[in-house]
Amino acid sequence: MSQGAVVTGLYVYPVKSCAGIALDGAHLDARGFRFDRQWMIVDDDERVFLSQRELPAMALIHTAFDGESLIMSAPKMGDLALPLLQQPDAATLPVVVWRDTCIAVDEGEDAARWASSYLGIQARLVRMADGFVRPVDPKYARTPAQTGFSDAYPLLLASEASLDDLNARLSARGKMRLPMNRFRPNIVIGGSGAYAEDDWRQIHIGDTAFDVVKACARCVTTTVDQETGTVPQHDEPLATLATYRRGERGVLFGQNIIHRTNGYMQIGDSVSVGA
Repeated sequence: MSQGAVVTGLYVYPVKSCAGIALDGAHLDARGFRFDRQWMIVDDDERVFLSQRELPAMALIHTAFDGESLIMSAPKMGDLALPLLQQPDAATLPVVVWRDTCIAVDEGEDAARWASSYLGIQARLVRMADGFVRPVDPKYARTPAQTGFSDAYPLLLASEASLDDLNARLSARGKMRLPMNRFRPNIVIGGSGAYAEDDWRQIHIGDTAFDVVKACARCVTTTVDQETGTVPQHDEPLATLATYRRGERGVLFGQNIIHRTNGYMQIGDSVSVGA
């Protein structure tokens, strides 16, 4: 049992690789937090996803919920409003996330022009089709599960204590301390030990059970300042993480988790460890 561990942050990222929204409470549906990575920007040729890995300025695309719409905004751009619910008889197209081909709905020419104008490339904005199921890797999932346009799993958990430890190591190396948003978690917890989450196999948050399935291998998106869309230290935090958090597939920070049931959670919910 983890004594005193609680949820201190909840975040949803409606458009893959764009800015997140801080929540007081979050609903879990089949793919994770409701509307998380429901939309994605793809190139207009291969229909492959675009991300901050090659386009750091995507960090400055902000989203907000407004009634029945998702509002997208970006520097020097007018707002773009999208309906939260998929429109009937919408045209579908295949899009690619890593090795997965997914069925998506094209959000139309206005949205394509908006994304293309801001990014300076030919792009389209799509949403995952309501009926499409993108399963997670069964090698790691203990029960059948699915996700939206996230890299691989429905939810990412990170710990304040683990970030504090990383920041102490960065400071000792003369590097800048980093905020949690560099790691783009869905759930942030406080009150646990640094990297205690490495040893967890199942947790409960409120009334919902979660399997802790795989440590998250981190990429160059962690080098992007989420407030400026720039890369102030091209090798950090990856270089520091590599000194003590290297795994078989890269440097590790945070844990991918899978919820066993739909539900609801909120800031302040207790986190218990174990079946």
